[in-house]
Amino acid sequence: MEVKPTVIFLVEDNPDDEALTLRALKKSNLRNEVIVARDGVEALDYLFGTGSYEGRDTNLMPHLILLDLKLPKIDGLEVLQRLRADPRTELLPVVILTSSIEQEDLIKGYSLRANSYVRKPVDFTQFAVAIQQLGLYWLVLNEKPY
Repeated sequence: MEVKPTVIFLVEDNPDDEALTLRALKKSNLRNEVIVARDGVEALDYLFGTGSYEGRDTNLMPHLILLDLKLPKIDGLEVLQRLRADPRTELLPVVILTSSIEQEDLIKGYSLRANSYVRKPVDFTQFAVAIQQLGLYWLVLNEKPY
């Protein structure tokens, strides 16, 4: 039986937040492959094997999606809505990882069946702890339906 790699899919347009997330994952000893998309179109193309990802094996899906909300081209909530509308991606664990403090974003995220909603802490140490806990829960403890 082939072992599929455990992939984290980070959808983040801010280069500083991307670097912080990657640094926090490394600091937490989460050595999973991380694939980064920098806007909503790129995220959907990767997940569905379209656009610049045409021909990608879509049977290999990430084990966890860390999704920012404020994305160019297509925002994070629209990405989430499209993921949940497709049988190939409807059960993928999606953690909204955002700096948004809008209650409306929180409610909309959960109404679109986000698995979790985490506000990015400003302090790097707190951020690293949050990423470590996310990784431990979603990649080690959580039972996946696929």
